[in-house]
Amino acid sequence: MSRLGRGIFIVFIVLRYGLDELVLSSLRRPWLALLARLLSVGRDLRAPRGQRLREALERLGPIFVKFGQVLSTRRDLLPQDIADELARLQDRVPPFASSVAVATIERAFARPLQEIFEQFEQQPVASASIAQVHFAILRDKSGQTREVAVKVLRPGMLPVIEKDLALMRMMAGWVEKLSDDGRRLKPREVVAEFDKYLHDELDLVREAANAAQLRRNMQGLGLVLVPEMLWDWCHPEVIVMERMKGVPISQVEGLRSAGVDIPKLARDGVTIFFTQVFRDGFFHADMHPGNIQVSLDPGTFGRYISLDFGIVGTLTEFDKEYLAQNFNAFFRRDYKRVAELHVESGWVPAQTRVDELEAAIRAVCEPYFDRPLKEISLGMVLMRLFQTSRRFDVEIQPQLVLLQKTLLNIEGLGRQLDPELDLWSTAKPFLEKWMLEQVGPKRLWRELKDQAPQYAKLLPQLPRLLTDYLRQSHQGDHRLIERLLREQQRTNGLLQVLVYMGLGFIASLFLLQVWSHFHMYFF
Repeated sequence: MSRLGRGIFIVFIVLRYGLDELVLSSLRRPWLALLARLLSVGRDLRAPRGQRLREALERLGPIFVKFGQVLSTRRDLLPQDIADELARLQDRVPPFASSVAVATIERAFARPLQEIFEQFEQQPVASASIAQVHFAILRDKSGQTREVAVKVLRPGMLPVIEKDLALMRMMAGWVEKLSDDGRRLKPREVVAEFDKYLHDELDLVREAANAAQLRRNMQGLGLVLVPEMLWDWCHPEVIVMERMKGVPISQVEGLRSAGVDIPKLARDGVTIFFTQVFRDGFFHADMHPGNIQVSLDPGTFGRYISLDFGIVGTLTEFDKEYLAQNFNAFFRRDYKRVAELHVESGWVPAQTRVDELEAAIRAVCEPYFDRPLKEISLGMVLMRLFQTSRRFDVEIQPQLVLLQKTLLNIEGLGRQLDPELDLWSTAKPFLEKWMLEQVGPKRLWRELKDQAPQYAKLLPQLPRLLTDYLRQSHQGDHRLIERLLREQQRTNGLLQVLVYMGLGFIASLFLLQVWSHFHMYFF
């Protein structure tokens, strides 16, 4: 009954905001377009379609808001106006009761709150669709106290998520069946992608592990701080971490008045992004301003502070090398190489004409070089690239969806900090250095160091392994020769039989001829 009630409420919201008209009018079937016009009679649908969709998702609740946020990253699938509106979705979710948060903490650690924390702030400092955060003071095993942040999962999320995901899968199936473009839009794949992100976020231990990995990766860079996870106090529903103190990056004037070098901060953001992507292949994929602060502490002044690690992106070595070659070719304006890379990777059909793809990419990218960031819209560049991709049947790679989203976040961050930032010239030296390390002596030395333990283990065994191989090889050769000799003897015997049969046949013919002549003359 609850699922039926939820379905009825969704249908009501769909009709209230005219989403039925939005879907039906996009389907290329005359009778459906006529039905859409009939259903719109008597309803006020003057608001833009993107705005109506965004407002409907906000009314449907946090799960649909999160789905809209994920969907907004798929600019390869959506019209620009809808993608822009969905990008405005925020987790405007009221906090749940502090008593519920306390009960969750006590259940997770099986002890009263007072035995865990010296002090616990009942009022949450942040609340989102998945969890909320409280500040506290923790007393560790040595008796020392430290300031911490406690993230608590919103209760009852899993049943709600499973129920809404089931409805989303059903609606996605309808869209694929009714729409000619359904297969290209891949709604069921989008829902499956969203399903994965949501379930990953529901396990806070996974988020803590992501944070620990990023912290290790970024330690030597000296540009970004990642909170330490306190593993003795980590549970799938609750994680306790080091409290970070900083100024939200959106408060640019406050940072400037505090003495922060804003242009350097913008350049550092680009460096962090490209380091995480190309050096580590493991990057923070939710870098909106709400998750980024700047430290004003004298020891770490001007460094970034990263928060919220529920969504991270990963790239394989092949992905990194391919993307780096693409970026390098873009920076050199070698559009032919970009087109060739697309064909070589299988992203476009093998029969695609390289010169046509090269011309299309040049038309998209060339107008944006040598401009400051304030005159460049990466969103516009990506949108035009996606339009080109549809024309050439480019296969959108799922592992790059989060990278596209993060790149757009970096653009917004850079534009906010320093509109004069030249993204291309800032990133180019980094990528060129990275490519040199990938193919130069440093790469060889790094791989030798990585393989050294295996070589050290194998080296003492080499004499014995070589002797065994030679012995087995000799024995194998001897057995092979014996087998060949037996086959040759068998073949020789067969040939002898054939020769004797042939000679016998010829002798028989000769005797037959002699007998016929003898019979003719004497009888």
